Amino acid sequence: MHPHSPDQSPAPEPVGPHRSVDPRKLRADDLRYLLAVARTGRLVAAADALGVDHTTVSRRIAALEKSVGLRLIERGTEGWTLTDIGRAVSEDARAIEEALNRVVDTVAGQDSPSLHGTVRVTAPDGFGTVFATPALVRVRRRHPQLQVELITATRQLALRPSGFDLALVIGVPSSSRLVTERLTDYALGLYASDDYLTRHGRPETVAELREHALIFYIESMLQVGDLDIERHLPGVTPAFSSTNVFAQLEATQQGAGIGVLPAFLAQRAPLRRLLADEIDIRLPITLAVRREAVTHPAVRALSSALRQEVAERSAELIPG
Repeated sequence: MHPHSPDQSPAPEPVGPHRSVDPRKLRADDLRYLLAVARTGRLVAAADALGVDHTTVSRRIAALEKSVGLRLIERGTEGWTLTDIGRAVSEDARAIEEALNRVVDTVAGQDSPSLHGTVRVTAPDGFGTVFATPALVRVRRRHPQLQVELITATRQLALRPSGFDLALVIGVPSSSRLVTERLTDYALGLYASDDYLTRHGRPETVAELREHALIFYIESMLQVGDLDIERHLPGVTPAFSSTNVFAQLEATQQGAGIGVLPAFLAQRAPLRRLLADEIDIRLPITLAVRREAVTHPAVRALSSALRQEVAERSAELIPG
């Protein structure tokens, strides 16, 4: 990471594990730059969050690494990630950042601490829109200085996660760099429009589904094993596929076929549930947080809001 290139990493002199660091040479403000890169995984994004140029971020982290004599960040396939010592340093740095935010609140005369900074959340298209968005907006309403970014995509989390603080993912990811909890389960079923059923008839058995057009994800582009259609409907091949669940929902409403849809989406549309006793798919939604973001007050607040949202609306996720 050279001051003139956001893609090169600083290379401090290698040192032994017991090197003594002079605290007088450490600049506490440099820690803010490390935290910003830890949260975004990108130099440019970190620079935007801090209101500086990416070369400044590069230079300040290089200075911090020189002060401690150890590499704190490293280049990954999806951006920058913290080294083991970098994660340890960032955890201690959060306490300094939180103390500064409390000072700001005190000076501003606020009775209760407000949340600051930027938190990035990733979630599947459907769940992210219908459940995550209301929860995130509720937190934002209480903390107007907080910036929340929501990225929606139905995909697998990378083994070396970067570029997010908190993720909602279908299934159970396995990574030592994530702290995970099962947030909720949700149900999927078969749904069709009245128009489709009038034109093509209603399947009465699972075997008869092979005679109908199925709507689901694009198998070759789907990385989430829990959504593998062969696992749930062996021998059935989708005739209309999309990477976006809302496109699947629209195609089902337009009569293009029978959709394999989340109940929380399908029940909002004029669709008929088919073979409910035979096809009732249950999948978990996992809440995953990067280890270096676990103690961040805003991440904790958003996680709590998400838990509240699914608890209050559990009947939509798994209808009775």
